[in-house]
This record gives sequence, C-alpha cells and structure tokens, in this order.
Amino acid sequence: MNLTRTLVAAALLATTAMSAPAFAADEYNTSSGLTAAGAPLGLHGIDPVAFVDLGNRVDGSARHTAVHDGVAYYFASQEAMEAFSADPAAYLPQNGGFCTFGVSVGKKFDGDPQYAAVIDDKLYLFLNEDIFREFQKDEAGTIAKAAANWDKIRTTAAEKL
Repeated sequence: MNLTRTLVAAALLATTAMSAPAFAADEYNTSSGLTAAGAPLGLHGIDPVAFVDLGNRVDGSARHTAVHDGVAYYFASQEAMEAFSADPAAYLPQNGGFCTFGVSVGKKFDGDPQYAAVIDDKLYLFLNEDIFREFQKDEAGTIAKAAANWDKIRTTAAEKL
C-alpha cells in the first residue's frame, strides 16, 4: 500500500513538473535546455526591453533574469529587468517569439532577433534576411494575418503544423 502511494505521488509530481515547460514550449519560441532559473530561454538571450525602448539588439545577462509564463528572459541591466517585470506585455515578442511571417502562413519558425522590427511599440521577429525582406513588402498585411493565425496555432506544437 505504501509503495502504491509512493508511485502515485511520483507520477503526479512528474506530470506536474513536465506540464509547465511543455506548455510554454508550444506557445513560446525558446532555446533548448533550461536556464539557471529553471525555465527555457526566450528571445535567444537578447534583452527585450532594449529592443523595444532603444531599438537595439543588446545581449542580456543571466545575472538579470525574469521568468514570465514559464519562459526566462535575460536583460542587460537590473532596470530593464524591472521594467519588463512591471509590464511584460509591453516587451514580449509578438507571436510567442516565432517568425511573424511564418505565423502569417500558419507555421512556427524560429524567430531570429538578428532579423527583427519594432512596429507600433511591438517586437516582431523573423526567420532570416530573405523572410524579413518579404515581410517588408507588406508589413501591415503580414502582421494582420499573423495576428489572425496566432489564435489558431498558439497551442499547437511547431512540428504539428
């Protein structure tokens, strides 16, 4: 009887521990592995506050980490981390950090911070330079299509799209 309780407790604990990161992985583009904060890394370690507020791609530091919705984000400074923590929605990359053009066609491709745009104070990422150039041909249309598709594919694993 004691063994049964132990096995049930272990199974419940394992299910609980595995469900949060798996849920985040479906909705957010993260690096594989975990950070010291115990969550996968978002935005390839680039500081989202510097991106949105300054328009610069600045490397964050593990020393300044905030976890939001099961994803860790790195920041270049304590002040940036505090700004993010006060209002994550103002700084989070759109479409979970996946390529906005990909989401506009119903796919979840990696969003590379090297190819990004801040439009109307929102951060959009793209797979590569060619895709970014395609986006620039119809920015508003691509953003609108991605917004419509995101609700449909948000919780679907990338490999199932």
